Amino acid sequence: MLIKEWLIGVAVAVFVFLGLLRINVLPILFLVGLGVLLWIVMDRRNAATPAAKDAPVRHDITFDQIGGQETSKHELKEALDFLRYRDKIKTLGIRPLKGILLTGPPGTGKTLMAKAAATYTDSVFLSASGSEFVEMYVGVGAQRVRDLFRRARQMAKRENKDSAIIFVDEIDVVGGRRGHHSHQEYDQTLNQLLTEMDGMSTTQSPFVLVMAATNRPDILDPALLRPGRFDRQIKVDLPDKEGRLHILRIMTKDKPIADDVNLDHIARETYGFSGAQLEALVNEAAIIALRQERDKVTQEMFRDAVDKVLMGEKTGRRPTDEELRRVAVHELGHAIVSELMRPGTVSHITIAPRGNALGFVRQIPEADQYLYTKQQLEEQINVALAGCLAEELHYGNRSTGAQNDFVQASSLARTLVKCGLSRLGIVDEEHLPEQLLEKEVRHILATQENVTRDLLTPYKDDIERFAEHVVQEESVDGKEFRKWMETMQPHSLASAAVSHPHVKPELTPSV
Repeated sequence: MLIKEWLIGVAVAVFVFLGLLRINVLPILFLVGLGVLLWIVMDRRNAATPAAKDAPVRHDITFDQIGGQETSKHELKEALDFLRYRDKIKTLGIRPLKGILLTGPPGTGKTLMAKAAATYTDSVFLSASGSEFVEMYVGVGAQRVRDLFRRARQMAKRENKDSAIIFVDEIDVVGGRRGHHSHQEYDQTLNQLLTEMDGMSTTQSPFVLVMAATNRPDILDPALLRPGRFDRQIKVDLPDKEGRLHILRIMTKDKPIADDVNLDHIARETYGFSGAQLEALVNEAAIIALRQERDKVTQEMFRDAVDKVLMGEKTGRRPTDEELRRVAVHELGHAIVSELMRPGTVSHITIAPRGNALGFVRQIPEADQYLYTKQQLEEQINVALAGCLAEELHYGNRSTGAQNDFVQASSLARTLVKCGLSRLGIVDEEHLPEQLLEKEVRHILATQENVTRDLLTPYKDDIERFAEHVVQEESVDGKEFRKWMETMQPHSLASAAVSHPHVKPELTPSV
């Protein structure tokens, strides 16, 4: 700092002296300014990659700490064994892997798996995001790629390790298909990454393995995915029921959990949750316990936490008493039809406003399901339409609260048509006339509307009394709801359960 100030002082003195000698200093000032500008630009071009600091990032994460991804972990470990046992595979003439691409929805644990890979292989770990290579200055991204690989090798040597792992998150930012819509700067960055992964002009000791993650593998450039670059593509998908249970056990291990907490029940309720959402769920439950000044986290707190993760925090909106009664009738319609078609699936009913919803019914899936029959899709339409039809039976009219229900029902009807499960039979989606599609969708919705109305009619005179109870309590759990159902039209319940044995649970909100 003192040297810089001394140089500035000398420069000012020289300019003052030249001015006293009546020498034109403007050309000199211009040249000095141009030199300073060039120095700033070169300094930015040679700046280190933000994620590659002088010291390696240390992580103690192991594969045992990652739940819900047993298949992905097994596949990744198998790929990493090529790095761990390089001397052994050399005898068989096996080429070591250059890159591993992790794909899957957000929050499924791709970054955690990359950190665990570094621990598993005892490698130096460096991470960067694809957006960090994007700059307005030409060549900066390519320079940072070169610098990232150089630093990875330097750190591995400094740590006396023979391998390093570079993890690039959001690689689709710079790894998109090159062509008419790509940017020249992105292409230069991608070209440099391809060159580094090929090992051209670089040493192979220590060895550098590139791991990358993306939610959009479909837009990546084919040159990235060819053998010799990203040799393995590993799908890190949403966990199934057993995977969710495993994650919940890991997340609750160090938390004071009450004896009434049933993690298996919570795992069933959280169908479609990612690992990140499950972590947020456990954290929200603990926050609720803190807010209530309780020493342990109870099952009810987990139930409220599921609602918050799904729908958001309770809002400050306070509907009128008449609106609350209408919402309660609406939600009871959803719950009755759901329970008729698959007994025991309703988890709880609430009319507490959350997010954009004034109320909703949460259902518990019997098991994770990936294929649906025509009957199952039709029954989902029945559940979606039940809210507005319950209002119609009780009040004689409908409200705007069924808007989202209609969108869901229409989407399910379109799925029936496009999957060849409608009267039209097998259709070509691209060449299906829009008018014909809309006509068939309206027919499906009208048919299922009549079916749903027939299911709700036996409960027309009883809904109002239980709706008043829901308004008073704000939330009613599934057990209490089923006790009421058993006292209302038991013969209808039994017959409906036989004729409608399956339906996929849905979160059915009212807006």
